[in-house]
Amino acid sequence: MRLSASLFHIALVTVLLVLAGCSVTPSEDFSPINVTNAAQAKAWELQGKIAVKTSEDKFSTNLYWLHQPKANDLRLTTVLGTTVLTLKTNQGMATLDVDGKTYRDSNAQDLLTGISGWSIPLDSLPLWITGQIGSNDKIVSYNPDGTIKQLISHDPEANWVVSFLGWQQQSGAQVPRLLKIEREDVQIKIQTNQWTAVAAKTK
Repeated sequence: MRLSASLFHIALVTVLLVLAGCSVTPSEDFSPINVTNAAQAKAWELQGKIAVKTSEDKFSTNLYWLHQPKANDLRLTTVLGTTVLTLKTNQGMATLDVDGKTYRDSNAQDLLTGISGWSIPLDSLPLWITGQIGSNDKIVSYNPDGTIKQLISHDPEANWVVSFLGWQQQSGAQVPRLLKIEREDVQIKIQTNQWTAVAAKTK
């Protein structure tokens, strides 16, 4: 079963009515911290936008992501604050809430692809969002200031080409402002409006 494309057409129309995305209230269990390098942030929060284009569909919506070493909380919302999709992972189990239904799987990527049909490299995104590379990635070009301009990530189906279209300083570190991730069947753009390195509050 795949998610109806009309749901995202509604989200796309709504989001395009305004330029600025609405913010999602950060988790009260974390406090913002400063780092000199994004790799020092064991946990972070991101607020921005994501646009996905495939041969069959395209949509754009607001993105909120709380990333921790062994857990993730990813949400897509309309400009009015309506949640379109929630994907959570914790201790090897993934839960997807969408269109009033809940789905579970041990693999978040398989779960998202099976329900929505999107081929999104979820495991690599936390690295690319923070300007880092994984073991399957090869940097092909740099910007004059030494930041990454483009890399190629090996994938059994088809390699991903990741372009870092802009950088910015957030929480004391240089992180990508705009990413374009593409291969023959899909193009993904992620715009980071606010990236915050966080640490769990002591109780």
